[in-house]
Amino acid sequence: MNSAKRPGTEARSRQTRPVIGITTSDHKSLLAWWCDWLSVWRAGGKPLRISPSRPLTQPVDGLVIGGGDDIGAQRYGGEVQLDVRIDPARDELELDLLGHYLPSSLPILGICRGAQIINIHCGGSLIEDIQTTYSHIKNRRMVLPRKRIEIEPFSQLADILNRRYCNVNSLHHQAVDRPGDGLKVVAHDRDDLVQAIESERHPFLIGVQWHPEFLLFSRSQQRLIRALVEAARQQRQAPIETGERQRPVDED
Repeated sequence: MNSAKRPGTEARSRQTRPVIGITTSDHKSLLAWWCDWLSVWRAGGKPLRISPSRPLTQPVDGLVIGGGDDIGAQRYGGEVQLDVRIDPARDELELDLLGHYLPSSLPILGICRGAQIINIHCGGSLIEDIQTTYSHIKNRRMVLPRKRIEIEPFSQLADILNRRYCNVNSLHHQAVDRPGDGLKVVAHDRDDLVQAIESERHPFLIGVQWHPEFLLFSRSQQRLIRALVEAARQQRQAPIETGERQRPVDED
């Protein structure tokens, strides 16, 4: 053994999983949380649940802003609706996390509601109810990947998924309307609704309208989770320089 090196230091550095905080509501189902946990663990991360009753008490290397209830309309100048469930404490928690971690370039993935709150944090707006706004659009809520989307070429998302078109699930009735400052739209569905946004300034800030954590057998969707975990691993070992992008190995 080389006495100049501390035993096991390099091995521990390689083996330690980056901590990925996952925001949820306090009433999230165990099945939904299991999908969150499993998708991050399979990708090489250590999942850490964050909710209003379980605030963050330790450093994290990456964040997943998860899906859930509607965002309070007062957060983006919308009309308050009495027939939707909101979670003001969670809104506050996630906006605080974004305010704290975005300036440090921490890797962040927003899922469904998470994409919407990223957009709101950056000054964007939402479509409050898709069917009310666009009566011709049918309700296509489904857990299975039956919705076809088109991804912008040369975007970070297209690079990660390694494709221009893919099928995704759909569990939302709201959507991004006007993208926030520094964000760009990188995917649409056939109804021309926004399906993904990403940052033009942040090395890893992506929001998707679907739920990749439920698509455990989709290689492309699991590449998205794995890209977040890998970016978090690099963030832990050495801060990611602004604008740097890492392309995961293509397994298709």
